[in-house]
Amino acid sequence: MKIFTVILLALAISACNSKPKVIEAESTGEASDAPIFQDAPLVQGADAATTPQQEHTVVVEEVMNTDRYSYLRVKENGEEFWVAISKRDVKVGGTYYYRGGLLKKNFQSQEFNRLFETIYLVSDFRDQTGNAGEAVASTQPAAVVEPPTNVKPAAGAIKISELVANLSKYDGKVVKVTGKCVKVNSMIMGRNWAHIQDGSGKNLDLTVTTTENIPLGAIVTVEGTLVLNKDFGAGYRYDYIIEGAVLK
Repeated sequence: MKIFTVILLALAISACNSKPKVIEAESTGEASDAPIFQDAPLVQGADAATTPQQEHTVVVEEVMNTDRYSYLRVKENGEEFWVAISKRDVKVGGTYYYRGGLLKKNFQSQEFNRLFETIYLVSDFRDQTGNAGEAVASTQPAAVVEPPTNVKPAAGAIKISELVANLSKYDGKVVKVTGKCVKVNSMIMGRNWAHIQDGSGKNLDLTVTTTENIPLGAIVTVEGTLVLNKDFGAGYRYDYIIEGAVLK
């Protein structure tokens, strides 16, 4: 009986030591312009050389690309989470492998104007052949839409600055706004995500979900329901957002 207990204890200690080492860093909530990926291993210190890192096998559920990085919503053993890698060609539905990862909390993506509650920054990300893949180089500069200075609201529309200053007043109500579409993420979670600005506040951006096609750079009037503290899951969380918008 004592020998059996000793064996169980040894197995338990071995299992604990085999867990992946993760460096956890608290984010300030603001995105940095500095590169988030390093050539050095993400697991550092004395334990890095002695403790093997667990290999993760994930299936890619969603890909969001920026000029430099790819944000990936992945699934492993039924659990969904986000990882970020240097930009490359990654296929939705594909199986990939990685080791290590730097855990960031409350990571702000300026490109997508959203907050990732948790995300892993991964450098060692490979496909089934073991190929890390080549970074995707931009042959042309990304489309840049100049923000508006002063968009005149349509009849019955309110300025975005007024809306944001009185969120509790408009919470759950149908509102109408006029603005310039400065960014569009198409068909994510079955809807288009348009970013509208009207120049009434510095860098004041309003996210709108809709099934309609809103051209990039177009000045449009939309009407939808204002929702506060909306959490769609999978890292999609907004302090305020207009849902179910239609063009007017």
